[in-house]
Amino acid sequence: MSTPYPFTAIVGQDDLRLGLLLNAVSPAVGGVLVRGEKGTAKSTAVRALAALMPEVSVVPGCRFSCDPGSPDPACPDGPHADAAGVSRAARTVELPVGASEDRLVGALDIERALSEGVKAFEPGLLADAHRGILYVDEVNLLHDHLVDLLLDAAAMGASYVEREGVSVRHAARFLLVGTMNPEEGELRPQLLDRFGLTVEVAASRDTDERVEVVRRRLAYDDDPEGFAARWAAEESALRERIATARALLPQVLLGDGVLRQIAATCAAFEVDGMRADIVMARTATALAAWAGREEVTADDVRQAALLALPHRRRRNPFDAPGLDEDKLDQTLDEAAGDQGRSDEGRNDDDDPDPDGGGNDDGGGGGGVPPQADGDRTPSQGEGGSDDTPSRAPEGAPDAPGRSAGAEQQPVASAEPFRTKMLSVPGLGEGAAGRRSRARTEHGRTTGARRPQGSLTKLHLAATVQAAAPHQRARGRSGRGLVVRRDDLRQATREGREGNLVLFVVDASGSMAARQRMSAVKGAVLSLLLDAYQRRDKVGLVTFRGKDAEVALPPTSSVDAAASRLESLPTGGRTPLAAGLLKAHDVLRVERLRDPSRRPLLVVVTDGRATGGPEPVALAGRAARLHRAEGTASVVVDCESGYVRLGLAGELARELGGTAVTLDELRADSIAGLVKDVTAAGRAA
Repeated sequence: MSTPYPFTAIVGQDDLRLGLLLNAVSPAVGGVLVRGEKGTAKSTAVRALAALMPEVSVVPGCRFSCDPGSPDPACPDGPHADAAGVSRAARTVELPVGASEDRLVGALDIERALSEGVKAFEPGLLADAHRGILYVDEVNLLHDHLVDLLLDAAAMGASYVEREGVSVRHAARFLLVGTMNPEEGELRPQLLDRFGLTVEVAASRDTDERVEVVRRRLAYDDDPEGFAARWAAEESALRERIATARALLPQVLLGDGVLRQIAATCAAFEVDGMRADIVMARTATALAAWAGREEVTADDVRQAALLALPHRRRRNPFDAPGLDEDKLDQTLDEAAGDQGRSDEGRNDDDDPDPDGGGNDDGGGGGGVPPQADGDRTPSQGEGGSDDTPSRAPEGAPDAPGRSAGAEQQPVASAEPFRTKMLSVPGLGEGAAGRRSRARTEHGRTTGARRPQGSLTKLHLAATVQAAAPHQRARGRSGRGLVVRRDDLRQATREGREGNLVLFVVDASGSMAARQRMSAVKGAVLSLLLDAYQRRDKVGLVTFRGKDAEVALPPTSSVDAAASRLESLPTGGRTPLAAGLLKAHDVLRVERLRDPSRRPLLVVVTDGRATGGPEPVALAGRAARLHRAEGTASVVVDCESGYVRLGLAGELARELGGTAVTLDELRADSIAGLVKDVTAAGRAA
């Protein structure tokens, strides 16, 4: 086993280290989610924490790490009466992003369960992590149903495995740590809330600190054992401090005044539910124990809020996590009876603005640096415009004094709305999601088949039907059914998959009227929000002037697409063919990378094509390329005015898709669109 990098040798990253240490002191805090850019020691810190965890006493031979002092009475390897314990180091178990459900929770031998009535259970990673650390790198890329299972086990302290009426339960209490790069997509707010704490990490911009990081890393790579030995004293001291804080934790007093501050803070920041209050209380108690105190102070509450609340303030996928520290200070002071509190090393404003931005220095660490526009809604522009454009009414004239060929500054998007569902025809086999019909591991049972590999979802009726004709030949004499492996049948299920939604957006001069482009951006933003909710990957291609460009390669980060959209300039000619050809190139590459994820092409345009020889004919030929490959498509018709040319509808026919207007795109529209994307394809 390789020597881990010492925890105490990590340079900077105070918030990351504090969040991990508080969970080591009190695992009841609920784990920590580490958000940050790549190369910021996220994984290094988590793996280094394992060496600091106190040893655990376990029952010899128990696959579920039962404590000999209080063994689990329902342990599948039990009972453990008067078992002598042995000590071992706490484990760190890593959950791969591509793990199966059985690898996570364990698997039952269905054949033995049916024929012998024996619960033959093979433990999964949750059992391995019991009384240790469960680490999920890139947790935002983990399938949703696995995240749900993982967080349910973390909340209940137990894992349940159910297979056609056969049930196994075992204890699963662990320190949950997840790391993620927000550029690769966000976690749902519901899942964010299940992590006790969250910390933001970023590479230092201080030259001396960066030099020290490189120097230590090179020294470790050259001689891991020697480097670890040089930090052995610091590691031992930190290990002892964790043990001392754990012992002190039950004696820490959480007074009524402090509880009122916690409740007032959660109410002031309008967090949902009561989990935030409980996590803050446990975190503040752990902070006091870590400091060697037996009473929680207002400073502990403030630090706990900076760790436990920022990610719970995120209400939609385009909101950045953050906390207004001025508002936090004012709330704590008011809850303490306007007596104020001691804040050494931090200067407060005489009259803090409860709705303004916070301090740039982070207020002593522990939270996310406040955003100057932290309360900005998706309808507010990057440029801070005083007016928020709304959807352009039909027939609204273009803004005077602007030529179609001149580049315009980006305009803010209109308010997003709930869209009708667009789906891909047929039955796919892509990643689980919520858009198009697909064969999935979860969903309604539609049939049975012989298992390919290990059996995961038993079709009981089909299995019994396959075994029944052979009972006499197999010498059945008792009541039990004689089942062979060839009799087992896997249930086939139908659910929903996520798709690749590729947006092709016309940013030419014909779209440049301020109100019109605002409405177009609002529509695309609405579709992006829908894609986020349906677990899609998204990409963005724009065309204007002489060419098209990939503004955002396909990604799971829907908020990155929204950011690109907000800063999108307009103006110039309309190279529609170039946009469609660029989209064709993107989809060709994505089919090679992920052939199971089916694409949905969403073209946002008024259908006009200009520039170069025969631009309309070129656009038609490019559209037919997509049609020939069976790409499902929708054209969002942005044409306005009383006189309509119907060019977007013609483009939709060339694509073999369907055309919808901005009004028809709304879910509450009475125009009644989206009979799936397929209707026009069948008619064609």
